[in-house]
Amino acid sequence: MFHALTTGAFETPGRTYEHVLLDIQTLNEKAMAGEYEVSAVSIHSYPEISDDYALMNCGASMGEGYGPMLISNEPMDIDHIGDRTIAIPGLGTSAHLALKLALGEVNISAVPFDEILPAVKRGDFDLGLIIHEGQLTWKDEGVHLVLDLGIWWNDKTGLPLPLGGNVVRRDLGADVCSAISNDVKRSIEHSLQNPDAALEFAKAWGRGIDDDTNREFVGMYVNDRTIDYGEDGRAAIRLFLKEGQRIGMVRSDLDVDSLEFIGA
Repeated sequence: MFHALTTGAFETPGRTYEHVLLDIQTLNEKAMAGEYEVSAVSIHSYPEISDDYALMNCGASMGEGYGPMLISNEPMDIDHIGDRTIAIPGLGTSAHLALKLALGEVNISAVPFDEILPAVKRGDFDLGLIIHEGQLTWKDEGVHLVLDLGIWWNDKTGLPLPLGGNVVRRDLGADVCSAISNDVKRSIEHSLQNPDAALEFAKAWGRGIDDDTNREFVGMYVNDRTIDYGEDGRAAIRLFLKEGQRIGMVRSDLDVDSLEFIGA
């Protein structure tokens, strides 16, 4: 998404971008402190920063019939999870909210996202909630799929599962926020039009995956939906947050129906 901005592929008069790469839970926490002017965040965490940050209409990571996966180290049915502990990639992640919406109250333990699959494989946890490339590589690791939350959500709602979004700090002013959102949109479009260079750039952070897996994974989460949520994408975000309010995991005083999407 940010390849063009990081490499200066086009002019952004008056605006210079520095690429800071962190895991999504850390970005959620940094946004709580207002540390960065522009950031990717979990949709689940957005309500907590919505007074200070506006949500862009571009930069979406949405599961189109796929999403975070609940895996186990032995074949297991959902009804037999019982009091086993599930390793999750952070309390503020959309994966965590989707898990609770699907399964209700379960035992969880927050673990860095890239340590979850190995921890389940070793037997440190019976179950883990995996995001990122693990959604494609889990079959090769000897673990077992219990539930794909993207499929569960799509079956339940007919909508894509909202996972991540881009935000911009409101104190920059409406005009600058709009200009930054347009920069990000142009960056996404540039990468989709020049995929080989952008994929090579992204591979540096792919944790050893091969080119085919890199291309497949990026295609799952950087696509036309990333340029524009679309009406159904924006509806999915509103429903996801309303469901979070229903179970007490999203602040109840947020007027979800009034959410703005800069650039929509």
